[in-house]
Amino acid sequence: MGWLFLMASTPARAELDFEDAAFPEFITSARALAMGNAYICKVDDAWSAFYNPAGLGTVRKPQFHLFNMHLEASNTYMKAVGGGPLTDLPGNVSDSFEAQEMREKLVGDEGKLSHMRANFFPNFTLRGMTLGYLYSQRNRAIIDTEDDGGKFELAERRDHGPVFALNLPLFGGVVKVGASAVYLFRREFNKSFGPTEPAEIDESVDHKIGRSLQLTTGARITLPVALLPTLSAVLRNATNNDWEAIDDGGAPDKIRQTIDVGFSITPQIGKATRLHMEVNWKDIHNQYDTNDQRRLGAGMELDFNRRIFLRAGYGDGWGSGGLGVRSRTFIMDLTTYAIDRSFDGFREQEDRRFVLSLSSGL
Repeated sequence: MGWLFLMASTPARAELDFEDAAFPEFITSARALAMGNAYICKVDDAWSAFYNPAGLGTVRKPQFHLFNMHLEASNTYMKAVGGGPLTDLPGNVSDSFEAQEMREKLVGDEGKLSHMRANFFPNFTLRGMTLGYLYSQRNRAIIDTEDDGGKFELAERRDHGPVFALNLPLFGGVVKVGASAVYLFRREFNKSFGPTEPAEIDESVDHKIGRSLQLTTGARITLPVALLPTLSAVLRNATNNDWEAIDDGGAPDKIRQTIDVGFSITPQIGKATRLHMEVNWKDIHNQYDTNDQRRLGAGMELDFNRRIFLRAGYGDGWGSGGLGVRSRTFIMDLTTYAIDRSFDGFREQEDRRFVLSLSSGL
């Protein structure tokens, strides 16, 4: 079920976006977000399909995770749906998908962004290959302050589709290359409405819908010396594909062809303890026309016996951190990160978010 939005007779252009310059992945990893989303060198799990397919070459053991859930929300969203008794929470979450209900919940929090995201990625992954299906739902809303016109702005993006990725090791594994393919179905809505306008929307016109085969290619070079220095590069939308099967509302914005690069070191600091440190530069040719400092990410992960992980990072101008616990059949990650809501500045408007990720299987 999508948003049931307010519709203006002559709506202004909405300013909400989905931070594609800093977070270009179709679904995000809570582990990566805790590390400032600087993850294209470290990635060694099923999320390689989205961050760097070359990472599949370092998957340790086969895994089949039928249950794989990522939930996140901003402070404003949690306040909007979290008021009242715990038994009201399911109803409040359901109401948050109704425009008028959500608008009423945001009264008193003018100028603050409500953001929620739910990702699901059941998959079968082994060294060199992953096969799965992604589903991602992102909703956000804001009532602008009176100084900004008091508009009610809403945006939604729903992605889903099958995922397949392969990896090829070269020169004894020093060099790894990989590619992933997602047959992506996308539906987007992004609009703003005047403060007193009536509620109604024609989904067949106002939603932008399309499908596209999206290829991501990646490479990673790890030198077999102390500290394991690693260089990585990722090319997104490698074939520069546009959308097909456009409905009356038109196509979503084209996914831009971008290149990310990264460098990392991983010193061993004990028999069962390692420290990974990584820096990434997203969209090096600035296809999204974003402040250079916002496209830099850095992170670290302290690994205790591959069971407990402490993480910290810096991305989109703000700090992040988290805790991870994993076994052969269960993974849990808790993360907090933030984005900069300013459009042409740097560290001007922090939007803090919190993430719970759970995965279980064989």
